[in-house]
Amino acid sequence: MDEQKKVPKRISQTVLNSLKGGVVPRIGLPYITVGRKNEIEALLHDVDIISEGGASFRFIVGRYGSGKSFLLQTIRNYVMDRGFIVADADLSPERRLQGTKGQGLATYRELISNLSTKTKPEGGALTLVLDRWISAVQNETMQQTGLSFSDPALAEKTDKKIFAVTSSVSELVHGFEFAELLSLYYRAYLNGDDETKSKVVKWFRGEYALKSEAKQELGVNIVINDENWYDYLKLFAAFFRMAGYTGLFIMIDELVNIYKIPNQVTRQYNYEKLLTMYNDTLQGKAKYLGILMGSTPQALEDKRRGIYSYEALRSRLAEGRFSKPGSRDLLAPVIRLEPLTAEEMLVLCEKLTQMHADLYGYIPTVKTDDLVGFIKTEYSRIGADINITPREVIRDFIELLDIMFQHPETNIASLLESDEFSYAQSEAVSDEANDGYVEFTL
Repeated sequence: MDEQKKVPKRISQTVLNSLKGGVVPRIGLPYITVGRKNEIEALLHDVDIISEGGASFRFIVGRYGSGKSFLLQTIRNYVMDRGFIVADADLSPERRLQGTKGQGLATYRELISNLSTKTKPEGGALTLVLDRWISAVQNETMQQTGLSFSDPALAEKTDKKIFAVTSSVSELVHGFEFAELLSLYYRAYLNGDDETKSKVVKWFRGEYALKSEAKQELGVNIVINDENWYDYLKLFAAFFRMAGYTGLFIMIDELVNIYKIPNQVTRQYNYEKLLTMYNDTLQGKAKYLGILMGSTPQALEDKRRGIYSYEALRSRLAEGRFSKPGSRDLLAPVIRLEPLTAEEMLVLCEKLTQMHADLYGYIPTVKTDDLVGFIKTEYSRIGADINITPREVIRDFIELLDIMFQHPETNIASLLESDEFSYAQSEAVSDEANDGYVEFTL
């Protein structure tokens, strides 16, 4: 096997544990990324457009375990390196795009809670962004004017720069109150008023339930709710750009949870919200904003319950006559993930073998021929051409590595030939073929 860069043990542990558990690791993705070159290049083309003041909306569509969430995380890490702020969330029965009991607001709160930057990739970056914005404006003003930090004239000139940002934001929908709160936060920052700062952040997080409460504590007569939460994400995108960031990327996975809503009217309201967001990005009503959403094929294409049940979306998103497996149009709104090839899975297994050996401190005994035998066995299952996914192969392989490490007398060939493995293989295929509602995130 080819030598590869040694991975820090902390990262190796996280990556292997996450993959074995069937979830996508937040860190270490560059060490194990294989394939998806064309899909990544298509999405990075969007990044360039957004950084120049445009907007984009893409659906990443793939079966459970196909690498959909993995691709989202890969793009997440890349755009943070490019200076974007990223907000991500998974939909659930409690988090939707629209609802009558706070489900849309719950999605907004999750997105803001997970607000991440390159220096704070784990989320919770809102306060950091606000403080750094003010500090950056002060430092820029000092450099341009030569004034000292204690000079009263500096505060006056800084006020003008802050006012320029808030005035620009105030011109947008709901922008006046947003700008008022930015100004309030700025004044509280200068005065060391942490209580007021906390109240403003609480408002930005969508945690005020009543207008009267917001009016009493902050002087604004509006709150973020199920109806208007998306408007505030557009405001944040514009503000982040003026605060020195490249823009805002929103990543929402598990759209299947809208597909599962039993009430048809409720589903349609959610699809209507989806249409609004989609139209905004394509019609230029949003700037410096990228939106990526993850869906399963069934949740997209089912004309009875899926996204295609909403005709306005179906007519915009349906594939053209010339796109087909092997030659997809990756510049279309919907990116359909092609299965990873056996060769790409082999490369991934090589990377995982070395990572596992480095983590546990042993010399790997698995040879390329062993890996080829493992891949052939996995891909020779009945129905594997339709049902096999990277998640299944990865989980099987890491389990093999763990067993061989704990039981040095074993080898891949003997484990693959065992009756237990053959039985587990057939059961896995049966489960994957029959259960369309099993929820995973890789």
